[in-house]
Amino acid sequence: MTHIVVLGSTNMDLVTYVEKAPQRGETVTGREFRTIPGGKGANQAIAAARAGATVSMIGAVGDDAFGTRLRATLEHSGVDTDLLRTVEGPSGTAHIVVDDKGGNSIVVIPGANGTVDHLVPGDDGLIASADALLLQLEIPLAAVLAGARAARAHGIRTILTPAPAQPLPPELLAATDLLVPNEHEATTLTGRTDPADAATALLDQVTEVVVTLGSAGSLYAARGADPLVVPAPQVTAVDSTGAGDTFVGALAVALTEGRPMRSALAWAGAAAALSVQRPGASASMPCRPEIEAQFAS
Repeated sequence: MTHIVVLGSTNMDLVTYVEKAPQRGETVTGREFRTIPGGKGANQAIAAARAGATVSMIGAVGDDAFGTRLRATLEHSGVDTDLLRTVEGPSGTAHIVVDDKGGNSIVVIPGANGTVDHLVPGDDGLIASADALLLQLEIPLAAVLAGARAARAHGIRTILTPAPAQPLPPELLAATDLLVPNEHEATTLTGRTDPADAATALLDQVTEVVVTLGSAGSLYAARGADPLVVPAPQVTAVDSTGAGDTFVGALAVALTEGRPMRSALAWAGAAAALSVQRPGASASMPCRPEIEAQFAS
């Protein structure tokens, strides 16, 4: 069983379900409200654990009820939380509106995640023990860069999800082995609206890129290789929240287990397709037998 370390955020998702998301200045009536443990870091950790890896989480929760529930959810999913800090103050929250087409809009308030701006004793050793390190951008960039540096120093594969999209320092990109933006993030990073063009531009800074394309699947590009497009299973989406994190968590498992890239992308796409058919982020993430069955079909 491979070991994946995640350095990233934990949030409580405050999710409102509506027929149509409100426009600016508009008030609409929702039909349901849920609190669901999430955060891009925790989501990727849970996705990887359910996909079959041993997973450890580095990050922070607050000393509030949300923090208690976030830690318990990670542990219930099989994620090691020994280096998940508890800090004074509120946990991070994500305020999410989901419409009847499965689309979503999100406002994130960092809370405890904002305190994760450096590595603490034990973090470096845990990263050194991993087969891969997963990073995102919902904690301060200084900690993301410190994690990437540590992984590079120990020869550990680093997979970075550049979300929320923002300009990235060259040093972080140089320490990233695989960059996994969605098509909107790829456009933000490069200014190019065509995913293939954006991926090509990103190869000036990293050696491998996977651009996720939603229902269209994923696009892989690497220096010196032809681009590879892998379609996604065609399903009816209920809630796309967390689908990208499900994809990345499953992709990390597939790659650390030695699957070829085409097979790994298809396997991760099967996991994401399962997740969008269920409400919530972490609550929607499939277990390994489900992924294997979807992949086989």
